[in-house]
Order: sequence, then structure tokens, then C-alpha cells
Amino acid sequence: MAIYPKLITDALSKVRYPGNGKDLISAEMVGDDIRIDGNKVSFSLIFEKPNDPFMKSVVKAAETAILTYIGEDIDIKGNISIKSKQLQRPEPGKLLPQVKNIIAVSSGKGGVGKSTVAANLAVALAQKGYKVGLLDADIFGPSVPKMFGVEDARPFAEEINGKDMITPVEKYGIKILSIGFFVDKDSAVVWRGGMASNALKQLITDANWGELDYFVLDLPPGTSDIHLTLVQTLAISGAIVVTTPQEVALADARKGIDMFTNDKVNVPVLGLVENMAWFTPTELPENKYFIFGKEGGKKLAESLGVRLLGQIPIVQSICEGGDKGVPVALSPDTIIGRAFGKLAEQVIIVVDERNSFLPPTHIVEVSHK
Repeated sequence: MAIYPKLITDALSKVRYPGNGKDLISAEMVGDDIRIDGNKVSFSLIFEKPNDPFMKSVVKAAETAILTYIGEDIDIKGNISIKSKQLQRPEPGKLLPQVKNIIAVSSGKGGVGKSTVAANLAVALAQKGYKVGLLDADIFGPSVPKMFGVEDARPFAEEINGKDMITPVEKYGIKILSIGFFVDKDSAVVWRGGMASNALKQLITDANWGELDYFVLDLPPGTSDIHLTLVQTLAISGAIVVTTPQEVALADARKGIDMFTNDKVNVPVLGLVENMAWFTPTELPENKYFIFGKEGGKKLAESLGVRLLGQIPIVQSICEGGDKGVPVALSPDTIIGRAFGKLAEQVIIVVDERNSFLPPTHIVEVSHK
């Protein structure tokens, strides 16, 4: 007996899907991959969701229809594959399997240049040939779009394996997402904590980040539920805390370090970055003016037993670069460019050490007792 595709579709038209009462053909649930090899028949059935409750019964009914209406000697059992239009949402802790290292850049208080450090660290890593992503998780004051000159960018969604995924904006070889792409840049972002957390989760779980060597997270200043959301969603490789030399900034940096190292969070602190360490005029690169105090970050790192990853001076170009959307790390031959290049080198070293000597970080499990 000759078997041809219409015999198969006619048989499957006798099977009804319980969810809507339609037969499998009119419900467009039969894939276009019908294969016939002698008496062996194979094809796929397409369900809306990967956890469809009628999946097993429909597959069994389809097998029975083939055997009943075409012939009992048809080799069909085990040859019906399952596809779904929606992807199964990854479990927490198993997100971003293609991302090797997740680095959180944090600060105890605002105004210390945390976003500038995060942006330029990402650029410096990309310039060394690594695949880098940057998430602007500073949900209430997103500044990364401005720093990269992409304020008017609007990320689009594309269907990947049946699921709509946000495609990050790419600039200077870095994949970038920020809540700033989705809100009016001239309006304040006023959200309750739960709304902000959910928006942030969507930028992580519903984005096509792809393969990354380093995924840099620019966190909001301070300690908040946004930080908890991140450590409950992602297994962060380590945190970098940014401070300035002033005593008030150092006190807040100490709290920021404690947040990551306490027993409930337990994220390794890769080190401290002292920003605005001194002022250096461009025309007098050897001169250092310690206008905010001297080596406060270095002393704090020593007292807490964490590594000082870098000291970033104040140079006029760092402000101009951020305002123009051209991060200063793109100019590696300048004073500030070299500083960020050295910072990236230290981060690469300390991340490699962390991965060699410490177990993988797990997401934080929160007990409600």
C-alpha cells in the first residue's frame, strides 16, 4: 500500500483537540514536516504552550487515527514529535546559560560615578576582544542610553523559537538594555518597587543576550529591593563597589560591601574602585590634586580585606565623553582611557581567580519564615 501525505492529513482530521473542539488540521496543529519512509511515518504536532494539559492524549489519539484509517502496520508510535509556540520560561538560577560571568557594579550612595565606571568598564572589556553585555539596572535613574548616545533607540522584539524576545541595542560592540529605552527621557520614572522589579526581570529573562563573556549590571545606588530582585534572579559572579575618597562615601561603600557579603546574600566582592581619586589637568598629566581626600578608597579596601581594583582620576574628558555619548574608554591612549584599561585588566584577573578558587554563586533563596 502506497502512503502519501494526504492520507495522513485525512486521518488527523478525524482527531479533535479538546481545548477548542477543532480537528488537528483546521486548528493548524500539524507541522509541515510530514516524512514517509516505507511504512514509517513521522511528523510534529504544534501546541500553543509547552505544558499543554492535552498533549499526551492528543498524541495518542493521533497515533490511533493513523493506525485506524491508514493501516495497522504503519510505524508511527514514538515518531510524533512535540513543538510549542511558546518557550518554557527558564527556572530561576538557570537563566542566561550562555553568559559566562555576571558582574554587578554597585555603590553605597549616588553621585560617585557608578554608571560611568560600569559603562567604561564594559567598553574596556569589549576593546580587549570580549563579548560584553550591559544592563542598566538603575531603574529610577537610567543614564546608560545618554552615555552611549542611544537615547532615541527603541529595541524591537523578534520571535526566537516561538517566543518574542527583546533584541538589545548594540553600540561600540556592546549589547545594551535600559529601562530608559522604554520611558519618556524627559519624565521622572515613578514606580512602586514591585513594578520596577518586574520590569527589570523582563529585561533579563525576555531579552536575547546570546553568548557573553561578561554581563555588566549597573545597579541603583544604595541597598534596595532592586538589589534583592537581581540576586534572586541571577547567579551573580561577583560585585564591584564604587566609592569616592570622601568619608561619607566610604561609610556608604562599607554598607554596600556588607550587603553582598552577609550570609543571606553571599555574593563575592571582586573589589573596590575609587572614582574621582584625584584631579589631573589634561595638559599636566603628572599633576595630582586630591580635592576629595587622599586614598580613602585604598584604605577602606585594606581595612575590609578586599582588593582595590583601580583608582580613576577626574579629567574633563570623562564628563564630556558621557555627555556626548562617547565613553572615554574608547580612547585608550588618554589618561582616563588607560585608567579604565587597567581596571578591565584587573577585573579579568580577579574574575578568573574567583572562578578558579570559589564555587559558583547561587541565586538567593529567600525564606518567608
